[in-house]
Amino acid sequence: MRTFTIMGALLAPTLLMASAAQADAAVDEPRGVRHTAEAILVDGRADEAEWSNADWRPLSHVLVGAPPSSQADFSGRYRLLWREDGLYLLAEIRDDVLSDGEADPLKNYWADDALEILVDPDASGGDHKTSHGAFAYHLALDGQVVDIGDDGQPLLLNEHVESVWRRSPDAPHSLVWEARIRLYPDPAGLQPGTPWQPQSLQAGEVIGFALAWCDSDAPGVRSRLIADVDVQAVDGDRNRLYLDAGVFGRLTLLP
Repeated sequence: MRTFTIMGALLAPTLLMASAAQADAAVDEPRGVRHTAEAILVDGRADEAEWSNADWRPLSHVLVGAPPSSQADFSGRYRLLWREDGLYLLAEIRDDVLSDGEADPLKNYWADDALEILVDPDASGGDHKTSHGAFAYHLALDGQVVDIGDDGQPLLLNEHVESVWRRSPDAPHSLVWEARIRLYPDPAGLQPGTPWQPQSLQAGEVIGFALAWCDSDAPGVRSRLIADVDVQAVDGDRNRLYLDAGVFGRLTLLP
């Protein structure tokens, strides 16, 4: 059992969440993601000037559990850029308790603190629980990347997401998390014997995307799931990101 407790002041102003208007923007209109010609070093430092060209988007929609009691309990936001070799993510997360209660990355991974990165490479939507038409990457604190395979069992896809997180230099009780997300085509559409390789991104592509924080305040227990997109309940259940790519937002890769 590994549990980390963070105590301290509220987020610095530079880490405050973006406006509610941004949070409630309609997801049916793709939002633009800027291209960067300069390489982004995934080191958790976020010191490249290119990040300042990317807009912040807050994690503000509670899909599971009760809302956080304060910004000291949880707040988060993120930025995206793209290069031909993948989407680049910068996330700033404030969580007063970091919990990683299971050493085996394939057991109860959904009940640990983790970034959940939802990607639909061709924005086709649809059921993806046990297929890879879209992905629900659970990025753990130790860097392991887990999704559900076509057999319904969890599997590691560490080669899909490269990531590093550090304590924020401006707010030491917060995390700065950088990641490169490679986009893989649906293997069901590949010719037999064709190796599964990441695709090169191009300007004008539309990609399904959402980001959420799996919040665990006690080992082995999911306290809440907080996302950047709102999800309408089906039979009272809003926890549908890992099931239906149709509830993702959409991105357009800008020139």
